[in-house]
Amino acid sequence: MAVPKYNEMYAPFLKALADGEIHTTKDVRQFVAEQKGLTDADLSEMLPSGKQGLFANRLGWTRQYLKKAGLVTGADRGQLVLTDAGKNAVPDADIIDNQYLQRYPSFCAFINTQSGTDSALHEEAIAEVAEKSPEEILEDAYAELNASLADDLMTEIMKLEPTDFEKLVVRLLLAMGYGSGIDDAGFVTQASNDGGIDGIIKEDQLGFSSIYIQAKQWNPDTSVSKPEIHKFVGALQEQKAQKGLFISTASFSAGAKKSADAAGVVLVDGKQLTKLMIKFNLGVSVEHVYEVKRLDTDFFTDGF
Repeated sequence: MAVPKYNEMYAPFLKALADGEIHTTKDVRQFVAEQKGLTDADLSEMLPSGKQGLFANRLGWTRQYLKKAGLVTGADRGQLVLTDAGKNAVPDADIIDNQYLQRYPSFCAFINTQSGTDSALHEEAIAEVAEKSPEEILEDAYAELNASLADDLMTEIMKLEPTDFEKLVVRLLLAMGYGSGIDDAGFVTQASNDGGIDGIIKEDQLGFSSIYIQAKQWNPDTSVSKPEIHKFVGALQEQKAQKGLFISTASFSAGAKKSADAAGVVLVDGKQLTKLMIKFNLGVSVEHVYEVKRLDTDFFTDGF
């Protein structure tokens, strides 16, 4: 099953501590996972950033909000126990959600701070925190900004002259580190006599290994078909080339992908192209940098 949202894990989290004893976070995590019937695949699912497990992230916010409501406290590092308020809430565990937690002033104060208001807790603020964890909200916003940026990039890419598009592709490969440390590592071939090869990236000083590039600046709504791949493979064979890269602003048909895979040709479509440009800062600039930090518990336990 899908990993539950953090507010959907309030009940099993409280039940894991229902005996009133001190439990480790590991024990609570295992109990909740079993209660929710999560598989190994579910537990290995990552946030979009790939830097943290989705279940671990959401369960962390389950703990955080229950703590903010005053139902759970940390007995010691890595340990959890119910407060008196938490013990009283256990019978209601199955109906506890963020609306329920509003009855606790400490939770209301926390959410008001998060939503940037000093007035009474707004329904929309509660609805927002009930949907996703703060990290997920940040990552969604990040993805939305990048999607908009990718659209803007593609608009500018399509304005380029064909030769400039080929230069862009070569610059991208160099920005990604191909040909690093080699003089004149990448270049665009002469348009009048390119033999079906638009650019070349040298991978070693003497040119024993090179990447041969085909660059197609086509309408993003169209797709590159199988015959185009065959033409490129033929051009590679004439050059006795071992490595071929086909980059296009369009997508690739299923037949094209199958042919490329059989021939060992790497394909990069329009969506991948803009993602790579964003990742390697080509045609874009950094506007803001936000650092997301977390508590360093070792700092407080190792002594001063």
